[in-house]
Amino acid sequence: MTAEMVAPAWMHEQITAAEYESWSEEQCAGIEIVDGMVVVSPSASKRHNRLARILANALDAAAGPGWNADTDFDVRLQDVPLTNRRPDVVVYQADTIDITPTRPEHVLLVAEVVSPGSETTDRIVKVDQYAKAGIGFYWRIEQAATGVPLVYTYVLDPATKTYRDGDVFTGVLKAVAPFPVQIDLGQV
Repeated sequence: MTAEMVAPAWMHEQITAAEYESWSEEQCAGIEIVDGMVVVSPSASKRHNRLARILANALDAAAGPGWNADTDFDVRLQDVPLTNRRPDVVVYQADTIDITPTRPEHVLLVAEVVSPGSETTDRIVKVDQYAKAGIGFYWRIEQAATGVPLVYTYVLDPATKTYRDGDVFTGVLKAVAPFPVQIDLGQV
């Protein structure tokens, strides 16, 4: 006897913002919505989660009282077709903590930790989506084989809604936009 896996209908149909907002937190965990379609994200590795947590904690401390840095929540890039991304780290206006969904105008910086399987999405697709949404800064953290992460920073050109390359850091970020910060990602 074999059991067949049948994917739920919502995985094959475009969903609206209203439908998504009716789902529970458990249903929304581990997914992103791109152009109205559900994209399932596999669970991140311990190394991935540790890098995101170290980065979020350091950014939260450096950002000051007007900004928060957190992990694991949706940023609504557009309503139609629905596009929700769940960056690894988000720096957002502190006074918008209770506003749901978080919108790009509330966000200063998003950071993505690249994992096997997310390379193209994190290096190309999300860069374009975050820039078009108007998010000022994007950081991409590559998990190098040496254990010392590489951090690529990007700054939005508001006129073209594209990112220009910023600095690249190996292991330690020092005084990087949008605020002065020193983060030792060292051997994670």
